[in-house]
Amino acid sequence: MYCCFQEEADRFLRYISTPQLSCQRPASVPPVFEAEHHGSWLLCLDRRFSLAQRIVSKHCRVYSLRLGAEDDALERLLAGSGCEVHCFDPSIRRAHLQEDNMWLHRLSVDWRDPNPAVPIQRLHSGSKKLAAILRHFGHRQVDVLKVDLESAEWKILENLILEQVLDSVGLLLLELHLQWAGFEVGGDEPSVVRYWFSLLRELERAHFRLYHSYSDPSKPRLFLHRNLRNTSSSFTLGWVNTRFPL
Repeated sequence: MYCCFQEEADRFLRYISTPQLSCQRPASVPPVFEAEHHGSWLLCLDRRFSLAQRIVSKHCRVYSLRLGAEDDALERLLAGSGCEVHCFDPSIRRAHLQEDNMWLHRLSVDWRDPNPAVPIQRLHSGSKKLAAILRHFGHRQVDVLKVDLESAEWKILENLILEQVLDSVGLLLLELHLQWAGFEVGGDEPSVVRYWFSLLRELERAHFRLYHSYSDPSKPRLFLHRNLRNTSSSFTLGWVNTRFPL
């Protein structure tokens, strides 16, 4: 069993650590968008893709799915550059807040529809799948989707793939938490790693390519509850949709 787990883990870690393309920032985009200005989150601003042009023309839309606002420097940077930024966070105080180009929604993004057996008055905090949120706001495209959901990312990603929401996304910024399997992810350790790997390969089949990988040295060295070659438990990945319309 350990041999099988080791092989699956090695394949997975090689995959998430090896970018598939590089992105160059055009001169028309300010240097403030380089990674050192907003931590581990890195945008792909290459001329081959649409984000740089949309930032310059101030016609970009950003969705941030999060739990708490510990690291919102990138969202504030994009809002300050003229992008329309929507943050979905069940922990905020009020149902809706607006700060310039930044909208904060007290809403939890889920991989399931709300339980119909739960009375509507108990759903005041809000829980919706991303496809339903896009329909609600009438948004057909999202230039940047940032996902930092503290181990719910795997089931959210599975739902985005199954419902083909990713066709509407230009960049996917994804924080992975590897210390345990994640919410509602079952099976033995090799099966869990195969499941993780299969979801990322589905991203590739949806024409996404990995352009950025960051291993957080400040996080515990845990991979499914064990120290595996001193691997960090937290990775931040950047994926670009190579078929997203210009």
